[in-house]
Amino acid sequence: MSSRQIARFLGAAVLTTASVSIPSAATAAPCPDIEVVFARGSDQQPGVGWEGQGFVDSLQPQVGGRSVGVYPVNYPARGNDLANSASAGAIDARTHVEYMAANCPNTKMVLGGYSLGAVVIDLITAAGVPPQGFIPAPMPPEVADHVAAVALFGNPWVKSPGAPLADNSPLYGAKTIDLCNPGDPICSDGRNTSAHNHYVQSGMVDQAATFAASRL
Repeated sequence: MSSRQIARFLGAAVLTTASVSIPSAATAAPCPDIEVVFARGSDQQPGVGWEGQGFVDSLQPQVGGRSVGVYPVNYPARGNDLANSASAGAIDARTHVEYMAANCPNTKMVLGGYSLGAVVIDLITAAGVPPQGFIPAPMPPEVADHVAAVALFGNPWVKSPGAPLADNSPLYGAKTIDLCNPGDPICSDGRNTSAHNHYVQSGMVDQAATFAASRL
C-alpha cells in the first residue's frame, strides 16, 4: 500500500459500508498445539504472504516440537478497495479465531498481519472502536484467553488516532509486538518505500517469532 492509499483508506473508514458474508468455519481437523492466524498484505497472492511464511518458519523451531497449524486469513486484500478488504478480512479472521476458541480450547493462537493485514488484526482486537461503516464488531472478551500473542508488521494503523494497539487494548496490548522498519512510510514518517517490503530481510519477523514463542 502507498501512503496515499493509506490516507484514503483511513479517511473512508466511517463512510464505507462493506457487504460481505461471514464465511463458514474451517472444517473439523485435529487441534494443533499452536495456531497461527495471519493476514497477508494488500495485493499479495492468497496465503500468508512472504512475511507470514517467514514468521511461521522462524516460530516453528522455537516451540519445542509442538504442532503448529497455520490459517491464512481468507480475504481479497485488494489495494484498490482497502476498506472493504479490511472488513472482509476482519470478519473471516474473527470467525476462525472464535471457532478455534470454541472447538480447540487448548490450542494457543498467535494472530499476525502485514500492512493491510495488520489492520485486519487491529480491527478484531482493538478497544474502543465501535462497529460502524466498514468496521465489524470486535471479538468477545473471553476469546482473548486463547490468544497468546499478536505480531504486526508495517502497520498503517499506528499513524491513526487511538494507536498503537499495544498501548490501547487492555486485552491484547501486552501480548502485542507491533514492528515498523526504519524509514517505512506506511507506519512511520519515513520515505524509504523499499523498507515496507523488507521485514523478513531486516530480521523483524524473527524478532516477532521470538516474542511469540516466549508467550507460548
